[in-house]
Amino acid sequence: MPDHGRELAFGVAVTPLADEVALARALATRADALRLDLVGIQDHPYQRRFVETWSLMADLLARTERVGVFPDVANLPLRLPAMIAKQAASLDVLSSGRFELGLGGGAFWEAIQAMGGPQRSARETLEALAEAIQIIRRFWAGERGLRYDGAHYQVAGVQPGPSPAHEIGIWLGVLKPRALELTGRVADGWVPSSSYAPPPLIPEMQRRIDDAAEQSGRRPSDIRRIYNVMGTIVDRPTRALLDGGANHWADVLTEFALDLGFDTFIFWPAGDDELPQLERFAQEVVPAVRERVGAARARLER
Repeated sequence: MPDHGRELAFGVAVTPLADEVALARALATRADALRLDLVGIQDHPYQRRFVETWSLMADLLARTERVGVFPDVANLPLRLPAMIAKQAASLDVLSSGRFELGLGGGAFWEAIQAMGGPQRSARETLEALAEAIQIIRRFWAGERGLRYDGAHYQVAGVQPGPSPAHEIGIWLGVLKPRALELTGRVADGWVPSSSYAPPPLIPEMQRRIDDAAEQSGRRPSDIRRIYNVMGTIVDRPTRALLDGGANHWADVLTEFALDLGFDTFIFWPAGDDELPQLERFAQEVVPAVRERVGAARARLER
């Protein structure tokens, strides 16, 4: 899998637990101070222990100054595309251009249905995702009297606005072959998680995205590749691929960048010491990965 040479970016995942809101705020504000690039927040509205993700994103954007925030990833079946577009553009305006849109077709269908959402087949999920992307993009473009008549979504003359403060990326959290091909054709980024898309599966998944991009007349390098990496940074003998010291993490993420084609890493700290792990990620792992990837790219250019 080729390294597309994109500038590296790093972030942290924040869990929207209602009884740990103070920790979520502390992680986001510390990520901002440490000059990380992104804060990602999972979106599972049916999870009773979670506060609502879009409300938390607004709260965190108001408490930070430079870090970007995105849903990792937004639950489409429980949110109308035109409303997602409105919310995303609003948060982008309110934060002076610091919002990105992670978008997923849905999972945990029983829970979605329990909240009044639909029950969709794999084919319907992909169709609905493709329709939603079209509506969202046309909404952001400010198309007057926007109309759309799809199999899953309809818009009947809506007046879009406001316009986003910057060109918001749409990053798809998808895993299946046809969804990966959709990513290559129309998305701005791909955001899988290491727990669902482990490294051995990545090359074939990346190839599907790249092939679809090229067949659609796009450059694969225009598609951002974001990897949610879940594990523990701790000084003890390495127990697993993402469980070890900072130097081990730097080795692994460097390999993910150069050999698997990822350019952005969202750290999901495991365990109860999330703030100390964030400190180590930002101050020890991130600089080492930047240095190693930069040196490897420079050698290839000679």
